[in-house]
Amino acid sequence: MKTINHFYAAWTDPSLKPTAICVALVVGTTLFILNHGAAVLEGKMNRNRWLAGLVTYLVPYTVSIHGQHVARSKQR
Repeated sequence: MKTINHFYAAWTDPSLKPTAICVALVVGTTLFILNHGAAVLEGKMNRNRWLAGLVTYLVPYTVSIHGQHVARSKQR
């Protein structure tokens, strides 16, 4: 349970958000274009693909938050 609380605290930490948002926008957009770009251009996006597109941004955000949190924890 302690790990979950640490994860939630890191995921919502305002000091970690700016970097995580930048990472999510750059990496997420790159992955979104690679994975869904053709479907967008062809008008073949459906509900499931849009959901997958959202996850495409959440994953790099979460990885960035985790990396920043671990680095900060090691400095203490």
